[in-house]
Amino acid sequence: MTKHGFTLFLLFSAVASTICRHEQDFCESESCNEREFEQNHFYTNVKTYGEISLTLSHKLLDALPFEEVDGHFTRTVKGCVFSECQPTPLKQPLTLAAVSQDVLRNMLDLNESVIQNEEFVLCVSGGKLFPGSIPLAHRYGGHQFGYWAGQLGDGRAHLLGEYTNRKGERWELQLKGSGKTPYSRSGDGRAVIRSSVREFLCSEAMHFLGVPTSRALSLVVSEEPVWRDQLYNGNVIKERGAVVLRLAKSWFRIGSLEILTRTGELDVLRTLLDFIIKEHFKSIVMNDPDKYVVFFSIVVNETAHLIARWMSVGFAHGVCNTDNFSLLSITIDYGPFGFMESYDPNFVPNTSDDEGRYSIGAQANVGLFNLQKLLEALKPLLNSDQLSQCQQILREYLQTYHQRFHELFKAKLGFLGNQEKDSYVIAFLLKLMEDTGADFTMTFRQLSEVTLSQLQMGSIPLSMWALSDLSSHEYFRDWVQLYLKRLSRMKSDSDAARQQRMQGVNPRYVLRNWMAESAIRKAEKNDISEVALLQKTLTEPFEEQEEAERAGYSSKPPSWAQQLRVSCSS
Repeated sequence: MTKHGFTLFLLFSAVASTICRHEQDFCESESCNEREFEQNHFYTNVKTYGEISLTLSHKLLDALPFEEVDGHFTRTVKGCVFSECQPTPLKQPLTLAAVSQDVLRNMLDLNESVIQNEEFVLCVSGGKLFPGSIPLAHRYGGHQFGYWAGQLGDGRAHLLGEYTNRKGERWELQLKGSGKTPYSRSGDGRAVIRSSVREFLCSEAMHFLGVPTSRALSLVVSEEPVWRDQLYNGNVIKERGAVVLRLAKSWFRIGSLEILTRTGELDVLRTLLDFIIKEHFKSIVMNDPDKYVVFFSIVVNETAHLIARWMSVGFAHGVCNTDNFSLLSITIDYGPFGFMESYDPNFVPNTSDDEGRYSIGAQANVGLFNLQKLLEALKPLLNSDQLSQCQQILREYLQTYHQRFHELFKAKLGFLGNQEKDSYVIAFLLKLMEDTGADFTMTFRQLSEVTLSQLQMGSIPLSMWALSDLSSHEYFRDWVQLYLKRLSRMKSDSDAARQQRMQGVNPRYVLRNWMAESAIRKAEKNDISEVALLQKTLTEPFEEQEEAERAGYSSKPPSWAQQLRVSCSS
């Protein structure tokens, strides 16, 4: 290959060709609480003190049709959006293993003393209801791995209600792992410790990385046996049940609309869509005859931005089915996700994804596929002119995604303003990273820590292991010269300002699979110390932290990490 004779590409180069084909078809934690967690205390058999002043409401029940059939037996549901369904309490004793102080105080207006209340532990695990709660299971369908899967729904989740906090924000509270519903199919309605630890930690980690996401209030674990075949190889093992209480402005997803179009329930479809727009898309005028076109345009734009944000932190959602894609363009339903370590566009976080459909390099393509399915769901409500407008909006998805991607990666490299060769500099770096297998997170982080004089002289400290790996490439010096030349054009910028700017967007810590696995193994042995350490670390991912450094969270991943496999089994 001649010098620079490789094909340059923006991150995950398969996007363009696939999109063209698709277009054709369609804690803060208070110090006292931190100490308790760090000392590995479990809130088991706690005494009651601290008032639970949390009353829920249900706008959904006033506006949307719901099924009142008693019982959680599996059935085909028609003519409604929700089914009433009571959670099944976990078997005691229960352990409150983790709590987000940020969610507790700033979203739910609760004092930290409430976590010492045994009723709180029951309420956040499904053993007791908050005042005003009417538990619901949501009916939805979805395309899974590219194929229509029919009725899916909340098979192990219960929507407890909505809370409006003192800032006027409305949050829907949902339990995950809280027992069977009419949508459980052959499942037992439970979640296990390993998947629940991952969900709790990652939803909080993504928030502090600046990625739109659902949030997690709490993680409760039990001694209740739950049987799982982790790798779908016939080896069923006994695990323990757990429940996460999670929050979002809304849990509606693309599959919420798909199921109604597929079953011909167009009146319910219109009712649901109007409710979603009225409650969550305030900029849209309800009597605008083109309101559904405007709604689609916003979802397309925000989905492109969301996936670009995923890419900017190396995050891959392992199950990008339409039932896991939020209409509010937030990250939901954390299953076999992964943060890419060695840069590889073919990185697949989900062992169950044999064909690599949801590889990190395909995430933007899958976003387009899902948006196409959203348009199909909206089609019965659109006239021919509106449909044409929506198709044009969809054709602009690629440009929107790449523009946002470009902006984010320019910031990761500390660039100010626009220069003609910025895309080339970004693509060149990514190619070097791919060739050398350089660590995605730490390469960018160490570029933000190295001085320009060190780069110029080629004197990269050995402690900057990811950058050292990258420097082994024969074209590294060529890239450095391009990079330094680009930075030199920012006349009023100092090296210290560049470093500070870059360190504010390039995290030092992400939730790598090996870190989550280490915490899970300890939690399964009733040791929550690493869950607590990770929670604390990931609330400040851009700041170097002594404990995190001692734990090796910014070091080269251990050799055993390469053997980890994460599947849909949870």
